[in-house]
Amino acid sequence: MKSWTKDAVFYHIYPLGFCGCEQFHQEQQTSRILKIKEWIPHLQKMHINALYLGPVFESYEHGYDTSDYRKVDNRLGSNADFREVCDALHKAGIRIVLDGVFNHVGRYFWAFRDVMEKREQSPYCNWFHNLNFQWDNPMHDGFTYDTWEGHYNLVKLNLQNEEVVQYLLESIAMWMDDFHIDGLRLDAADCIDPAFFRRLKQFCEEHNPDFWLMGEIIHGDYNRWANPDMLDSVTNYECYKGLYSSHNEKNYFEIAYSLNRQFGGNGGIYKDLVLYDFVDNHDVNRLASTVKEERDLANIYTMLYAMPGIPSIYYGSEYGIKGTKHDGSDADIRPCLTLTELATENTALFSHICKLGKAYDALPALKHGDYQQVIVRNQQFVFARKTAEQCVYAIFNVSDESADIDFPVQSAHLYDMLNEKAYNCLEHHFIISMPAKSSMLLVEKEDVAAVSSTPSDKAVTLHNTETQNETTTKKNASAQDVTAMPKVPLPIADGYQEEDASQLAITTPSIPLGVYQHYKGKRYALLYIAKHSENEEAYAVYRQLYGDGKVWVRPLRMFVEEIEVDGEKTPRFTYLKP
Repeated sequence: MKSWTKDAVFYHIYPLGFCGCEQFHQEQQTSRILKIKEWIPHLQKMHINALYLGPVFESYEHGYDTSDYRKVDNRLGSNADFREVCDALHKAGIRIVLDGVFNHVGRYFWAFRDVMEKREQSPYCNWFHNLNFQWDNPMHDGFTYDTWEGHYNLVKLNLQNEEVVQYLLESIAMWMDDFHIDGLRLDAADCIDPAFFRRLKQFCEEHNPDFWLMGEIIHGDYNRWANPDMLDSVTNYECYKGLYSSHNEKNYFEIAYSLNRQFGGNGGIYKDLVLYDFVDNHDVNRLASTVKEERDLANIYTMLYAMPGIPSIYYGSEYGIKGTKHDGSDADIRPCLTLTELATENTALFSHICKLGKAYDALPALKHGDYQQVIVRNQQFVFARKTAEQCVYAIFNVSDESADIDFPVQSAHLYDMLNEKAYNCLEHHFIISMPAKSSMLLVEKEDVAAVSSTPSDKAVTLHNTETQNETTTKKNASAQDVTAMPKVPLPIADGYQEEDASQLAITTPSIPLGVYQHYKGKRYALLYIAKHSENEEAYAVYRQLYGDGKVWVRPLRMFVEEIEVDGEKTPRFTYLKP
């Protein structure tokens, strides 16, 4: 696996659609490909560092019917135009992966045109698979040949012919040398002779050891193609389906099964692969047209970034645009877009994806961590990504209602990268009432500033038990000693200075903060001793360590009093530990 792809976040563009090109080949060159340069700041906002471009080679129609492997399509511009785009992307720190369509060519491919003209006398007859002049085809050429899935405008190449292989390898070398592309996505990889992939892998590694090869695979065992001798990665179509379907059916068991099967620590069949993950692309309906509820979009993208593999965004879907395949056409899912038009779409989703990119950039565990399931229910799902140094919890609630989430954690402090909130976890349990249709990315870290360059300074509500800035107990103090409360982020009224607000923190009397047990058996965490603003009566502020972790307030005299139970005096609350 190439090192750079382990940290990659991809953006996928279908250039002929993105640039608003004509449906068919044009003799006149138009420099539309330069439009990509204008989008570089947009990509950077999402922390994109790799761009996968659909076909750019000369073709007659949709790009997958190549006419010339060494020339940019006239509808997109010139080779010089594309070199300018590549230079600008690389300058911005964005890698470039091109679509390599090597299983077949179009009927306007120069060698096939020679066969059509010269028939048996053409020196290129053996360039095409099962060419036979004894039969006719639906195009009435007077001969027949193998195709891709019966489409006679897509002529299958004979990849066992050394001349064909050399021509393709030399073409790839040109793009590597002149444009410094960083990888190839191999179209219809399941149809290609594995021997060609072995040759391709060897050639590319000798030419550039960091060059990445990713195959389009829809069904089958991904290890057949992604292995040390052939490709570095393949498309993860199994999880593509599970990502949207598990939300549509409110059944997280579906995607949990796939993730555990692929990456689980106990025998995950692809745990050593870094797969290419996506929620839509140029061949399938847009995610926003696939989900039953638009509110699920954010959760699905959170899962895309949190699961193992390389996340990829299809152009325009960061704004939740819709599009479907219909009437035999893909045009609706491959539109021409402008940033001005997109600004009127789902801007909240775009902001969410920007946060995901920031989190992915900041958290090595999301990129390299092992996968471990924590909670799996029909409508709630928690999994962890762990390295030796870091743990990130991804939490999801697909329900239309809030749901209680409770699971053990190693750290006493957690920070949600998406909602920019910090949490204290007493007794090393994270407990929350998870809002409907929501997700969280919690990093298990004592110093939240280390993983967030802009931690929230907003006032927080106590029922969330967000973490404070200091430890709750003075060094060397016993449980019965007076403890100093941490500074609490409070709203600052007009006219207050930073130091004025710090004086609002409250110190406790001579009862310790910590865990108490109610006489009925349940446990609570005493968080603060507060004073009433009018009569200065002391109040205990405490959180229940069960259910949704609600916070309660009662007069301190009642909190510490003894009550009669079955004829005997007993404390209402009994101190257990800090």
